[in-house]
Amino acid sequence: MFIFSKIVGWFTQPLTWLLLGLALAWLFSAKRPLLARRALGFGGLLLALIGWQPLPELLIRKLESRYPEIAPAADLSAYAGVVVLGGGTAAGRLQQSHSQPLINDGGERLAVSAALALRHPALPLVYTGGEGDPAGGGPSEAARARQFYESFRIPATQVRYEAESRNTYENAVLTAKVPGVNPQDRWLLMTSAWHMPRAMATFEKAGWNVTAYPVDYRAEDVTIWTRYSLLGGVSDWQLVLNELVGLAAYRLTGRL
Repeated sequence: MFIFSKIVGWFTQPLTWLLLGLALAWLFSAKRPLLARRALGFGGLLLALIGWQPLPELLIRKLESRYPEIAPAADLSAYAGVVVLGGGTAAGRLQQSHSQPLINDGGERLAVSAALALRHPALPLVYTGGEGDPAGGGPSEAARARQFYESFRIPATQVRYEAESRNTYENAVLTAKVPGVNPQDRWLLMTSAWHMPRAMATFEKAGWNVTAYPVDYRAEDVTIWTRYSLLGGVSDWQLVLNELVGLAAYRLTGRL
């Protein structure tokens, strides 16, 4: 299932569709020139549409608006701790070549959780993340997160780690087995806002008592209809398509 999800994920990349269109055009160019021209036209139209960002931003905003944002100064004394989902560190193969902790564009999961730990010394963190890259290599994501938290001098006793999970479903199931963690207690669940609907549904299905603490917002409140960027469009479409396909797959397999 894990490997299959990664294969499906490859097809959620919009440039994959463009590559397929070009491949079809090449295959049909000799004997079916009309089909070849249509395939090229499809590729050109697709490329033009990918760069128009308002549509993917609307879809991202819909995902992000499902759960309200929690103010940094909110009273968190009623919670047993914060479960932080992996996805904010740089790749393990990259990290093993450097001494400083490296984060990616989802690094707010680490940064905001570290700020909470410093602001609330009695609030435990549980970081869950193994290695989601099938190629593997380098330290686990939990080990990379440990390096990040230690760089902020967060006490080792305040953070626990789950280092085997490879996806959101495994985050929910394996974190419940971490010593000292009772999923029936009230927990905050921290992940990117666009990922929160799937994460909350998965954790609740697994028996967790969780409250959403979304971070890492990507969509603005106001739609700028003239916004156009091929680079930004590719990134936005890949993010939202991967998440929508993930939601559909988790529903079909009974994980949420």
